[in-house]
Amino acid sequence: MTEIRPLHLRLPSLGLAVIGGSLGTAAREAIGLVVADRAGIPVAILGINLLGAFCLGLLLSGLSRLGPDAGLRQKVRILVGTGFMGGFTTYSALATDTASLLGDGRIGAGLAYGLGTVVIGGLATWAGIAVASTRANRGVR
Repeated sequence: MTEIRPLHLRLPSLGLAVIGGSLGTAAREAIGLVVADRAGIPVAILGINLLGAFCLGLLLSGLSRLGPDAGLRQKVRILVGTGFMGGFTTYSALATDTASLLGDGRIGAGLAYGLGTVVIGGLATWAGIAVASTRANRGVR
């Protein structure tokens, strides 16, 4: 009896995740270089994480409405969801930026930035899911 490797250990899936992740990381870096901090708040990372949360909710909800996680849908999920969005969003930078703000004595800004990103990110994900649901109910693909 042959053992089937889990999806995350299969080379084609790893390749898709690496390609998507590389592109997502490059996109994040490009935005970070163009968008300056505002009053010491890293708004580029904030925007990236919120946009990423919305897009991930939209993508995964949309894909799930199209059928089982197999074939092309699975490849898109791995390339765009796991790969691109995983490289694009950055919760390690969120944690570092929050710690820096707190360490600089900007307690209110640090707490608002850290907690706000997580709470608004959750709402952004919900909004992405809602948009996908609305589109599905209207028959838009």
